[in-house]
Amino acid sequence: MKLEIFTLCESASDYGGKLCILGAFDHVGAPQAPHVIPRCAVVARIRFHRVEEGAHKLRVSVADADGRSVIPNVEAQVAVPFPEHAQSATFNLVVNINGLKLGVFGEYTTDIAVDGMHMGSLPLYFGRTGAPGVT
Repeated sequence: MKLEIFTLCESASDYGGKLCILGAFDHVGAPQAPHVIPRCAVVARIRFHRVEEGAHKLRVSVADADGRSVIPNVEAQVAVPFPEHAQSATFNLVVNINGLKLGVFGEYTTDIAVDGMHMGSLPLYFGRTGAPGVT
């Protein structure tokens, strides 16, 4: 299996296997902490090979720099169907998060695991508005 796309964005949708992503980002700025991101999404597109056909367990976590969970882990059991004669198939994951609260300025991380195997990490940098690299 291969993680083809993994991003944090403003919104995303899966329309019949077509993944639509709007506003990918990795920096958030605010005049003060804590700050709440009203709506965002974690998006992944995973390619499975024919020998990996069947059910898989996915887990997404979001944590602060100290490893404390910012939201409850998202866990799902998914089946990956294969079209006839296809050697691989994709699974699109869209996790919508309403009210993501960032408690302190610093770096946060979003991680994804499939069947207990870590597949990828995304940084999210939360800084004071006006600081270098923060908008």
